[in-house]
This record gives sequence, structure tokens and C-alpha cells, in this order.
Amino acid sequence: MKAFFKRLLGKNTKPLTKVDASTVPLSGEQFKLASTPPPRIEPQQFIIGCGQSIGKQRDHNEDSLFTFSVTMGGESPSSPLGLFIVADGMGGHQFGEVASSTAVRTMANYLLKRFHAYLINPAEGMDDPLQDMMRAAIDEAQKAVTQAAPGSGTTLTAAIVLGQQMTIGHVGDSRACAIHLDGRVDILTRDHSLVKRLEELGQISSEEAAAHPNRNVLYRALGQGEVLEPDIFTTPFPQLGYLLLCSDGLWSVLPDDHLGDIVKAAPNLHVACQKLIAAANDAGGPDNISAILVQLIG
Repeated sequence: MKAFFKRLLGKNTKPLTKVDASTVPLSGEQFKLASTPPPRIEPQQFIIGCGQSIGKQRDHNEDSLFTFSVTMGGESPSSPLGLFIVADGMGGHQFGEVASSTAVRTMANYLLKRFHAYLINPAEGMDDPLQDMMRAAIDEAQKAVTQAAPGSGTTLTAAIVLGQQMTIGHVGDSRACAIHLDGRVDILTRDHSLVKRLEELGQISSEEAAAHPNRNVLYRALGQGEVLEPDIFTTPFPQLGYLLLCSDGLWSVLPDDHLGDIVKAAPNLHVACQKLIAAANDAGGPDNISAILVQLIG
């Protein structure tokens, strides 16, 4: 529509001549169509898009991602269930790609087994609180990474979404963000990086943090150290918006408002993810890039 008016304004136009006009009441059928709300989408469900790239400056991919969702419709439809994970193997360490893949596969395997009872009989609910399940899954991933890729490590950001609520587990500097329909971006997770900690302490500014030479140094990651304290919390799913999980290969090179504008302008989430990846590569693509976008409709 905007393009139409731009073309129109670019043409030679003449003032409109005055014409006689009168209004006509809407017919009953026209009024019914105008006042009828759009049809409700049933059952409630997720729309998911994802994208990944090796980037422009790496020779192999150390990122891993995972998406899973299930929708059950019927006389008593249950809330849709989704599991979404992004992991970024630590660059410069041996077996970084093994660490991220092991973390994602272990976590997905653990949680999908725990979801089985709910999928068979949703009325019974989950066997354990979702935060407890998330913590146990991260502990299992920590053990598996330590065994499969000793000396390496990985970030991990995961979301279990059950209806309108999501439980997020987070270690490292991959991110979970809420993107609103107007393009605003809220960062839901806290980076476990030394530079972010300095910023939180007020020792450096956000601008200095973005250009700091040690901005990729983490003080918390899967596979690093025996004791792991992940951030785990439950929060509402973004209403009429989107959940974004991504590695730092995306968020570290694109400003938040640019991320939001790309998602807002895209015709669907699949295209949005590909455009996010392309924009990160256009900005230099210094790292592997992974992104998952999720929308809840209905």
C-alpha cells in the first residue's frame, strides 16, 4: 500500500474536481461481514522457523539447534508443547562442534522421554515441575559434554513452551529474546561473559562492551568446571509476538532494532530466519550463526 502511494505521488496529478456525493447505509449482509471478527485458529499451535550458516570467517560449524512441537486437537484440546534449543560450541577449543551437538541431543533425549506421559494423557499434567525438568536436563547435558568433548565447552539456551508459559534454561552467551509486533526486542537472558559482567558492574559502557577484545570470553559454559549454575526461569510467551533463540553470531553483529525490523517485515518466520542469517553475513559473518523463531497462534 505504501509503495502504491509513493508511485501515485510521483506522477503528475491534478486537483480533484468537486463532485456530488452521498452516503448509503450498509446492507444487512455488508454490516454482518464488516462486524464479524476473523475466525479463531483452532487448535492453538506453534509456527516455527529456523536458519543456520557457517558464517563468512569460519571453516566449520560449531553451532547446533533443535526444534520440536506437538499439537493435539479434539473434543478437549490440550495446550501445544514445544522444545527449542540453541547451542554454540566454544570457538578455539577442540571438539567445539561435538560439545554443542552432544548437549542438544542429550537434552532433547532427556526431555522428550519426560514429555511422553503428558502426550499420552494431557489431563494428568507433567510428572515434575518444568523448572526441575529443565535443571535435570542441563545436568545430563553437562555430564555428556564433559565425557564426549573433554576440555571443550558450549553455550546452551533452551525453552520448554507449554501453552502461554515458557521455561527457559540458559548457560553462556547465546540468547533468548521476545520480539513484539512493532519490532521492539526484549532480551530475556543474561550473558555469562566477562565483558557483560564488567558492564553490569558499571566499569565499562555498553558501547565499550560491544567492541571489547575479550567480549567472547565466558565465565560459565557447559562442560567447563564440575559445578554448573544455569539460569532457569518461567515467563509468559510473548503475546502476539515471537520468541527468538540465537547464537552470538547473530546478535553480536546486528543491533536489536535491526533484528526486530527484519522479523516485522518478513512475510513468515521461515523467510525471517533466512533474512536474519543473510543480514549477519552481510555484516561480516565473523562467527557461526543460528536462529530459531517461534510464534504461538490460536
